[in-house]
Amino acid sequence: MNILIINAGSSSLKYQLYNMQTEEVLAKGRVERIGMDSSILTHEVDGTPEVREVSEILDHTTAIKKVLDMLVSRKFGVLRNIEEIEAVGHRVVHGGESFSKSVLVDQGVKLEIRKLFDLAPLHNPAHMMGITAVEANLPEVPQAVVFDTAFHQTMPPNSYLYAIPTVLYRKHKIRRYGFHGTSHDYVSKRSAEYLGLPLDNLKLITCHIGNGASCTAILNGKSFDTSMGMTPLEGLMMGTRSGDLDPAIVPYTINKEDLTLNEVNSMLNKHSGLLAISGISSDMREVIEAMNDGNEKAKLAFEMYTYRIRKYIGAYIAAMDGVDAIVFTAGVGENSDVLRKEVCKGLTFFGVQLDEKRNAVRSSEARRITTDDSKVSVLVVPTNEELLIARDTYRLVLEKQAADSSLL
Repeated sequence: MNILIINAGSSSLKYQLYNMQTEEVLAKGRVERIGMDSSILTHEVDGTPEVREVSEILDHTTAIKKVLDMLVSRKFGVLRNIEEIEAVGHRVVHGGESFSKSVLVDQGVKLEIRKLFDLAPLHNPAHMMGITAVEANLPEVPQAVVFDTAFHQTMPPNSYLYAIPTVLYRKHKIRRYGFHGTSHDYVSKRSAEYLGLPLDNLKLITCHIGNGASCTAILNGKSFDTSMGMTPLEGLMMGTRSGDLDPAIVPYTINKEDLTLNEVNSMLNKHSGLLAISGISSDMREVIEAMNDGNEKAKLAFEMYTYRIRKYIGAYIAAMDGVDAIVFTAGVGENSDVLRKEVCKGLTFFGVQLDEKRNAVRSSEARRITTDDSKVSVLVVPTNEELLIARDTYRLVLEKQAADSSLL
């Protein structure tokens, strides 16, 4: 079965085409600057040079049509015809309390996603555009949605509720939802495989450290607590997001600087974090380079960033009464040995013994970076959210086919 995975943004979309018999990526690419007359489609097939086309793509429906044309192109394609695509899977950021697992798309699912627009105004409307664009181009092909928040729906109330009047939860569902769930889910399963231990008997702390960053406490295979909250702003310091702060800062800043709510929201989401403290960049690579050159602001930004990761890890060790493994993933977590070393050097009390040679190795495979006698394993596990989406889509389609055949 060939499954197309779509991650739609407001002016862009990414895609990967999987052969689920082998879990091989047949092709992948992205469409950027949707809505402009100079949109860019980038297409890649393993072993061949990347293809780049510039054309007018005014909406997501046209963007999907361009992607499908590329997939069946005689020169650059990997399929004989569009009918070889048997299902489409979508990443959707926010599932609220409505979705605790991946589901096939129907009218009810689309209605619920629309109801959640207020909780993820930058993401869910764009994901819905991706779903409707696929419907327009592949009306008979089943679609599935995999939610970033679904994995965290196992959190107990003492983890997900805020200490505010409960009427706000009852009326408006103000609570912790958590994000990056697809990544945390994938790397927790992959970590258990690597360790050769049952996931349902492990205490894991997974650290998804990219431009956006979150830590999750995973107890016996289920999300127990996570650092992001009702929105992705809460928790760790990130590339441009502030992470945790005193909520009284918001009205205080509005009053002192004569800002609007939208301006403060923009400041906390787009102009804070590494970018604000370093004064250089939101990119950890550039911050580390500046720190190594003696830039004190960059050094402070790096220390603040790593300290907060370490602090969350410590809190989650206490919350779960121990930990078997700490897992680093995503762009920074997978690639920055400097960051991992800094975080781990403050965890020796818990029995973490970093092996610096192992930590310095660059690899696309899961690996251990602690010594053989370390009481707690620290792993680097490359995430693969698209593969998890493909697997969930594949499973849902097979289940639906089996259910339909049983009715015959």
